[in-house]
Amino acid sequence: MKTDTKENIQFRILSALGIIFVVAGHLGYDVFTIGGLFPYYSFHVFIFLFVSGYFYKEEAEENIAGYILKKCVTLLIPYFLWNLLYGILAQILREIGFSFGENLSFRTLFLSPFSGGHQFWINFAAWFVPALFLVEIVNVCMRKVLGLLRWKNEYLIFAGCLLAGMATIWLAVGGHVWGIYKLPGRILLMLPGFQMGRIYKEKLEVHDTLSNGAYFLVVVGVQILISIFCAGLAFSTVWVTGFANGPVVPYLTVMTGIAFWLRIAKMMKDIPSFSEKMVGIGRNTFSIMMHHTAVFMLVKGFFYYCSRVSSFCAEFDQEMFFQDIGYVYIAGGAEESKWIYLLAGIAVPILVGKGILLSCCERASRGKG
Repeated sequence: MKTDTKENIQFRILSALGIIFVVAGHLGYDVFTIGGLFPYYSFHVFIFLFVSGYFYKEEAEENIAGYILKKCVTLLIPYFLWNLLYGILAQILREIGFSFGENLSFRTLFLSPFSGGHQFWINFAAWFVPALFLVEIVNVCMRKVLGLLRWKNEYLIFAGCLLAGMATIWLAVGGHVWGIYKLPGRILLMLPGFQMGRIYKEKLEVHDTLSNGAYFLVVVGVQILISIFCAGLAFSTVWVTGFANGPVVPYLTVMTGIAFWLRIAKMMKDIPSFSEKMVGIGRNTFSIMMHHTAVFMLVKGFFYYCSRVSSFCAEFDQEMFFQDIGYVYIAGGAEESKWIYLLAGIAVPILVGKGILLSCCERASRGKG
């Protein structure tokens, strides 16, 4: 999710689209799926892998220790700090009647994030952060070894990772990716997404010159055919499950989904007033991923309060609120009320992220003074 010195607006917007799909997906709100043609869970996680792979720099292989340290600082340390805070919050919530989340322990603070990331549930969407860290470390070490063996070829790397990912899906369909096997299975499943970004930048981007009409005709046409001839296209990346169509189709839908929204992002960047707002979202994907589920809880907390003190929200399910983190109260029975959650789940984490950044800048300026 890092960019070059000159910000890549198209990829910032693509990141923004990805995180919007994540938030909408956790609401079960299919408003951006183009009539169900592009289900979020058939590609959205891989958008971030694609973007990360696109911005990978080969210089990292010259100083792997420094690269790992940098990734620890930018990914793991912020994740672990927030994980601790959400662990404390989950503990408090259980004391007042909520029944989700595990107790604070060494395992839930430092091990569970790598095995699934759902230990406290309030921040479960951030499971992706430790997983991305592992993907990036595996990638740089693999490339270093292949470089020493003089086998470092982008097509070879992509083909090898794709075959490993497809083999993982094949094993998962057979029921062999469970327990401790989920961790390596998840990384192998995700690696091709990272390599897609890399091969796009190095080999394909220069040829991405089709007119919008021809481009969408091909991408949408392929997606329609996939939808007609295949069962449900959604699958779970974190749990390595839900592959209804074998090992090939999941990666096809990843490619078509990313291709579709990559071109949409390219078109959006030429609309200054709109692209500026999307770039603002794209710069805060970590914060949104980390906090939007907690913001959903705040919104539901407001509806819960209303149901206790007035007749408004009388149909609010208080039992589900305390027991199920995934419960979404639909105000007035209107599906459109999910926009309240969606907008809050994006806007509030951005404000949190900006507040922390501003605080850090103020402390730094005082230190210099």
